[in-house]
Amino acid sequence: MTGFASLIMVNIDCAEPPVLATFYSEILGWEVTHSQEEYAMISDGTTSVGFGQIAGYAAPTWPEGPTPKQFHLDFYVDDLADAEERALKLGATKPDFQPGGDRYTVLLDPAGHPFCACLRS
Repeated sequence: MTGFASLIMVNIDCAEPPVLATFYSEILGWEVTHSQEEYAMISDGTTSVGFGQIAGYAAPTWPEGPTPKQFHLDFYVDDLADAEERALKLGATKPDFQPGGDRYTVLLDPAGHPFCACLRS
């Protein structure tokens, strides 16, 4: 199937864009290409992730609750335990609810967005 568009960027709402840009730049090894209080961006030179400040931002409640999850990111990793340890040192947290068994781990970024570290097949 041939599409007619290419993904260039995903934008994520949050309270502190520079914090999330730094966090995800460390996770992915991407460069922080823009950083201001109200907006920050990281890029690998082809695709970018932007972080926009939203007044009154409320973190999603995982796995359910008053503020539903709007999205989540999945990342391949070679070692789940190592990826979890490194993400926690960068400011992630690990929720109690873990539906993934031994194939993936759900973590929460510093703004509370869930993301998954998925064991590379």
